[in-house]
Amino acid sequence: MDKYYLTVTCKSKRGIVAAIAGYLAESGCNITDSSQFDDTQTGNFFMRVSFISEDGAGLDALRNGFADTAETFEMDFAFHDESQKMRVIIMVSRFGHCLNDLLYRWRIGALPVNIVSVISNHLDYQKLVVNHDIPFHYVKVTKENKREAEAQQMRIVEETGAELIVLARYMQVLSNEMSEKMSGRIINIHHSFLPSFKGANPYKQAFERGVKLIGATSHYVTADLDEGPIIEQDTVRVTHAQNPSDYVSLGRDVESQVLARAIHAHIHRRVFLNGNKTVVFPASPGSHASERMG
Repeated sequence: MDKYYLTVTCKSKRGIVAAIAGYLAESGCNITDSSQFDDTQTGNFFMRVSFISEDGAGLDALRNGFADTAETFEMDFAFHDESQKMRVIIMVSRFGHCLNDLLYRWRIGALPVNIVSVISNHLDYQKLVVNHDIPFHYVKVTKENKREAEAQQMRIVEETGAELIVLARYMQVLSNEMSEKMSGRIINIHHSFLPSFKGANPYKQAFERGVKLIGATSHYVTADLDEGPIIEQDTVRVTHAQNPSDYVSLGRDVESQVLARAIHAHIHRRVFLNGNKTVVFPASPGSHASERMG
């Protein structure tokens, strides 16, 4: 039996949930997991439904048959095949903790994506990436060639059919043009000290101020640097006994976890843009399971 997702966004009206459930039941589908949210401030409605097609109805038939319901409620909707892995490009510079973590999760099946390429402005991780049988692209970026470098990066995106770009500590600011073109399809990770500690050595600055919580934030990239809609955040406690190097190590660990969770939510269609914010639904049962261990 085929497993699918249905995602829906529209203005909140009476009868939406009943209409969706009724349509799926009439189409021979069994709902296995469902989440919904009414934003009372904006009047927006969001829903994600996981279901099994017990009578063999395919995506095209389900999509076409849903058109009348969608028109009635003026829905933006999409049907997704759970077995189709999202095509992802990872971009990295010289900090490899997030890249290594993502490659491990990908290798054991805990992060079910198709990594179609890794792009870097340095050669530090070329061997690591190639040893995973993943194409590696070195794209040097300078002030003088930034426009040409981004054009090359976008050609790789288009040629690979990538649906998502992950900035795994990629230490270059993307242009407004690239951010807008890939809106809602670029995920970034950074420490959560902004705006208090900007610039170089934020962990050292935090240490000098006696910070007791270290955190990380993962968000969608927009033209406003580090201010896109937040997907995932987390913190770890520190004390007076830690030194600046401890802060860095603990920070890198939480960055890796937060980025992986944000990607997991995105690829399972659990994240909905809601203005400057996001709606992030809980994971479906079984979606965190790994295909293999080690």
